[in-house]
Amino acid sequence: MVHTCVVAGCRNRRTPGTALSFYRFPRDPERKQRWIAAVNREGWVPNDGSRLCSTHFISGKQVKNPRSPDYVPSVFTPAPLSPEMKEPGSLEILDKQEARVEAANALLFLQGQGSSVRGERGQEEHPEEREQETAVEESASSSLSSDEDDDEDDESIDCKKGKFAPNTSDAAVNFDNVLKALKKENQTLRDSLDKMALSENSLRNDAEKVKFYTGLPNYFVLETVMWLLAPHMDGMKTVKLSKFQQLLLTLMRLRLDLRNQDLAYRFGVKVGTVTRTVHQMVNIMSSTLVPTAVFWPSRAELRKNLPVALRSSHPDCAVIIDCFMVPFEEPVSRGNHQQQQRVVASSQGGGTSYNVLKYLIGVAPQGVVTFVSRGVLGNVGDKSLAEGCGFLCKLLPGDCGVGESRSGHCRFCGCERSFV
Repeated sequence: MVHTCVVAGCRNRRTPGTALSFYRFPRDPERKQRWIAAVNREGWVPNDGSRLCSTHFISGKQVKNPRSPDYVPSVFTPAPLSPEMKEPGSLEILDKQEARVEAANALLFLQGQGSSVRGERGQEEHPEEREQETAVEESASSSLSSDEDDDEDDESIDCKKGKFAPNTSDAAVNFDNVLKALKKENQTLRDSLDKMALSENSLRNDAEKVKFYTGLPNYFVLETVMWLLAPHMDGMKTVKLSKFQQLLLTLMRLRLDLRNQDLAYRFGVKVGTVTRTVHQMVNIMSSTLVPTAVFWPSRAELRKNLPVALRSSHPDCAVIIDCFMVPFEEPVSRGNHQQQQRVVASSQGGGTSYNVLKYLIGVAPQGVVTFVSRGVLGNVGDKSLAEGCGFLCKLLPGDCGVGESRSGHCRFCGCERSFV
């Protein structure tokens, strides 16, 4: 299809072998009105077949950057006085275009020299001058396809975006900076989230946090406990919680005495999952850690490492014992309402409690845990617990223990020192 330039007095046509480019009017309303005003044809409105040749642009081609002088056509020669005027040849048009490009390059060179001189003098460059230099640079270095199909596709994409995307190297550098800033911000948010979350990364380098939540001195000990328990946790079916989170949840339940609902909120699971996880982990820890870490030392080791403070007062001391209680949650229902009232009364000082487990723990004089009994309901006495938990079977003739008593006597059997 042969296109003719719509500018009055311009006789350029799109014919085979021509070096000219023909551009359709832009679809952006504001830019289109500026093109129509530049053509300056009274009462004329372009249609889909209207084209504008490249001779009406300073650099010989249109530029889609709004800061460029070729964003709107600006080169218009007066209409010829007589129809016998010769049509300019293609070589003449090319010479004019080359002259305009050379002029633009010369202007860019002069402006570059001026900016370097101002930089040497230490003067600050004005934003308006910088914008003009950028516009000239973009107009001199921009290269767009002259094919009208490519031009139409580019303009349709720009219209969908609502703006004209810059194609200069400066814009690419700006996008790289924005991408780097977004990546840095993303990493910062990830680090802050890891610090707030109850995960391995949040506890790895924070010994105080490990000690607060688990009671263990540092992360290395916690990791060692995890290494001992991991092979026995394969049968636990918990999709949302990892093995580390299951251990951490259990230790927080035992250490801080948190309610199951609180732990469910913290780890993002249901209350039933918390209850099941704690029950299974306590069983695994009891069967795995107690035989490994809790053992009764020989009498020779006890006598050899007996602290100096006990050698004069309790030279035959083998163990220091005490009882402690661990409360557990019990679902409230209509059937056990009376039982709950008894529990409340016992917690206020009247009667025994039925929602606690009682344990007997034995500690060697050196401070090592040597015995832990199985938990029984809280309505059992200390003496009955000591006699029925198997603790007495660990003692040898001549061994003595120290129990907690205000009178100084053993609160289990009433004697002053000896258990046997």
